[in-house]
Amino acid sequence: MTVKRLDNIGIVVEDLPAAIAFFTELGLELEGEMPVAGDWVDRCVGLENVQVDIAMMRTPNGPTRLELTKFHHPAATHGEPKDAPANIMGLRRIMFAVDDIHDVVTRLRKHGAELIGEVARYQDLYLLCYLRGPSGIIVALAEELR
Repeated sequence: MTVKRLDNIGIVVEDLPAAIAFFTELGLELEGEMPVAGDWVDRCVGLENVQVDIAMMRTPNGPTRLELTKFHHPAATHGEPKDAPANIMGLRRIMFAVDDIHDVVTRLRKHGAELIGEVARYQDLYLLCYLRGPSGIIVALAEELR
């Protein structure tokens, strides 16, 4: 048996409403919010007395979701520098295809996003950039050039 689909990507955030606003501005849809706690969560994630709030954000064109998680207990910790660069081992970024990269960058800046480098052209194929969003999340954007 192979993987059926990529169901979701989990991101731990400091400010859940800010992260929801950021990803809503990007074009994801809030599917729902809920508190999560209980013995099953503790056993699943290997922590004790877990109490979190989650928000499920859905991409507009398919079943893939982002699960944004705010830990109340145990408190979230930073496993690396908060503003870690793109070459640190592990999950570094999430990339989204967009129609107008400059418009998206402008709109996301209103939600605290900062360009890490600059919008760059890859041949005559793409405009690309990396932004740092809420809780230090790196979001990459790609605009296909036609």
